[in-house]
Amino acid sequence: MLKGSCLCGAVRFTVTGPVRDPGACHCGQCRKWSGHVWAAGIVDEGDIAIEGPVRWFRSSEAAERGFCPECGSSLFWHAIGSGRMDFALGAVDGPTGLRIERHIFTEWKGDYYDICAQEHPQAGE
Repeated sequence: MLKGSCLCGAVRFTVTGPVRDPGACHCGQCRKWSGHVWAAGIVDEGDIAIEGPVRWFRSSEAAERGFCPECGSSLFWHAIGSGRMDFALGAVDGPTGLRIERHIFTEWKGDYYDICAQEHPQAGE
């Protein structure tokens, strides 16, 4: 089980199921939304309990992003109708026990950093 929260503590979440495919997204939307790279784990929607005043922003026809309306912490990404929820690994309270397994949308990454983890798959999509 993993527990997490936003910066101010108004939003809390508990992950009770298995976390799949921890990854880093380098797309333009994720970079703007997170301020750098969106690092997240994926769980089934039924395996995450969210408490507090999450605000959802529909960032595309296919997805929405959840954040704390009090402190602005970026917390969740949800592909509409997918049955899955991505949660911010950086918002987990304490160690996650996870490691990034893949990098996606690497062709959109910022020019100010390099992706050094060559052992992980790096994909354009």
